[in-house]
Amino acid sequence: MVIKNGQVIFEKGYGYHTYSKKEPTTIHNIFDLASVSKIAGTTPVIMRLTEQGIVDLDKPIGDYLWQAKATNKRDIRLKSVMLHEAGFTPFIPFYRNLKSGDLQSYDSPTHHVKVADSCYLVNNYYRDVMWPEMLYSEVKPEGNYVYSDISMYVMKEVAEHQTAIPMQKYVQDNFYRPLGMKTAGYNPRDRFAKQDIIPTEQDTSFRKVLLQGYVHDQGAAMAGGVAGHAGLFATANDLAIYGQLLLNRGEYGGERYFETKTVDLFTSKQSLTSRRGLGFDRWDPNLKNEYPSKLSNATVYGHTGYTGTCIWIDPANQLVYIFLSNRVHPQVSTKLLNLNIRSRIQDAIYEAMAAGKK
Repeated sequence: MVIKNGQVIFEKGYGYHTYSKKEPTTIHNIFDLASVSKIAGTTPVIMRLTEQGIVDLDKPIGDYLWQAKATNKRDIRLKSVMLHEAGFTPFIPFYRNLKSGDLQSYDSPTHHVKVADSCYLVNNYYRDVMWPEMLYSEVKPEGNYVYSDISMYVMKEVAEHQTAIPMQKYVQDNFYRPLGMKTAGYNPRDRFAKQDIIPTEQDTSFRKVLLQGYVHDQGAAMAGGVAGHAGLFATANDLAIYGQLLLNRGEYGGERYFETKTVDLFTSKQSLTSRRGLGFDRWDPNLKNEYPSKLSNATVYGHTGYTGTCIWIDPANQLVYIFLSNRVHPQVSTKLLNLNIRSRIQDAIYEAMAAGKK
């Protein structure tokens, strides 16, 4: 999907849901956005709370989370967390630590966390096992850029502690519903038919079933489908609404959702050691030929997702580019990356714009 100057100039679905070719992909299908959740789920919540003075990014984690006060995380500033400069471990494979009996094929009073069709996790696994493991995990010196999913687990915890509202409810009430984003949200199987949602991996190691409407990311699934770094599902159209809101610097449909200065702060380069904004990824001057596009520019910000997704917002050209795919079906593949599909499509958009000016 491509939006230029507030108008949709291209939107099309390609291929099929799976290689059986029974269900053609349409523009109305719902995709697992993976790490696009970071900027379309968690970050707008932090933007709003920062505006309201409820969260101060210059304060440390320990000021907001009492559980962190006795750990090596207590003095790390929230700004460093948002920039992936907190020194966190990049990734913890939580599902590999599961014990016999933690998973079962049916719902019960002891196993009520549904992680996939016919797959239920023991209750409170996130609270009792995952969150403590993150809190007490190793940290390296603050200031170096190391991309870590733990960052947005932390920011979700901070947001929920400060608002006393579950993040999935907060984003629906404050952003998605008033913006007219009809599909965006977590745990889409609670709201939509299974066949409307693009299936992801044929999971052979953890859940042992085709994942359809349950988040691909294992940690997010074990956290109940709602995590700071993953869990969000949406159509391209819903994501376009959010992209246009940012491109409009906080205003959409005659309503103001953010102050202009807030959008400018979070989306602009805020790191001395990387290309990053606050939560947002950005154009990389050191990777001009590939990230996110060889023709992009210093104003461009957005994010990619592990499942094969991206949204890039280009204020200089008043452009929003969205690509949703499923590179993890039937199993995780590097083909999308090897062929550089997302960047090459973005290149083609810029080339078409240039040709249109001649």
